Amino acid sequence: MTTSSVEIHGARFNCRFDGSPAAPVLLLSNSLGTNLAMWDAQIPEFARHFRVLRYDSRGHGASAVTPGPYSIAQLTGDALALLDAFDIERACFCGLSMGGVVGIWLGAHAPERIDRLILCNTSPKIGTPELWNARIDAVRRGGVATIADAVLERWFTARFREHEPRTVAWMRAMLSSTPSDGYIASCAALRDMDQREALPAIRRPTLVIAGTHDITTPAAEGRRMAERIQGARYVELDAVHISNVEAPAPFTRSVLDFLTSQEETQWTNGTATRPE
Repeated sequence: MTTSSVEIHGARFNCRFDGSPAAPVLLLSNSLGTNLAMWDAQIPEFARHFRVLRYDSRGHGASAVTPGPYSIAQLTGDALALLDAFDIERACFCGLSMGGVVGIWLGAHAPERIDRLILCNTSPKIGTPELWNARIDAVRRGGVATIADAVLERWFTARFREHEPRTVAWMRAMLSSTPSDGYIASCAALRDMDQREALPAIRRPTLVIAGTHDITTPAAEGRRMAERIQGARYVELDAVHISNVEAPAPFTRSVLDFLTSQEETQWTNGTATRPE
């Protein structure tokens, strides 16, 4: 493991490498209100096959909080600049929620930089402007911690919250420590984003992962997204929104099965599979 910071577009970004420098690169992009630690459960297995690069998105974790509002083009530019900073020509990409939105843009507009694409618990358009403006107003009034209970209910099933209190407390702390200005600026990027017409332009091998109980980016939207991306594979997990934390083993296995498969295009388009 190597932790470092790198300057991107005049701002410092916190990032971390795991795995052999000789391995192909897998870039991980975090969700709104988290940081690179959200991937901790996946790293031991991912790093056996890949040189894993993860980073705190702009306004999150230990990365710079620059003035907002942010845009999806700006957040995607950060991901590309991160690859450039380490002389990485191509990488596999896995992003969840806001990170998945970045992945949609990359797949449609920068396919030459992407080997395989994993879009998790995400959608080309998430929520409504009214929803995001209400979220922004709530955080502006009281900070991110004041919305933690409501957000955690949208992240995890009641069953998981009851039986995994330590993990939920860890995620609550991660969310609550997110800088309010960075959170608000990122909410604006999601509010203003609509990539529905970009989906057919994605031509890289793609895996879409959804959560059966997700209300933020519902499974039905995940299936529709997979149907609009040529050859995309669809996997549905027994989870809500942060599926890699709630269902870490099937999530990790699904991603690695996809990334290590020798098949390029023969994915089952729009057919749900549920790993054991």
